[in-house]
Amino acid sequence: MHPAISTVLTRVAAREGRGPTTLPPLYEVVDPGALTAVLESNTDVTVRFAYAGYLIMIDTDPLEVAVIDEER
Repeated sequence: MHPAISTVLTRVAAREGRGPTTLPPLYEVVDPGALTAVLESNTDVTVRFAYAGYLIMIDTDPLEVAVIDEER
């Protein structure tokens, strides 16, 4: 698993006050294998997707992960 994906799960779990394994499966909103391939490519990309009530933004250059509350 790419470190950015682990960071997403850890940060969402912390915001929710529960363990990462109790979160909804990530594969229900994004293909983790495809996400890893994009993040490991040699291009500068920003990936955005909604997950568990949060907007997730991952930048690759430099590697940064943001977890933002979605409007509820």
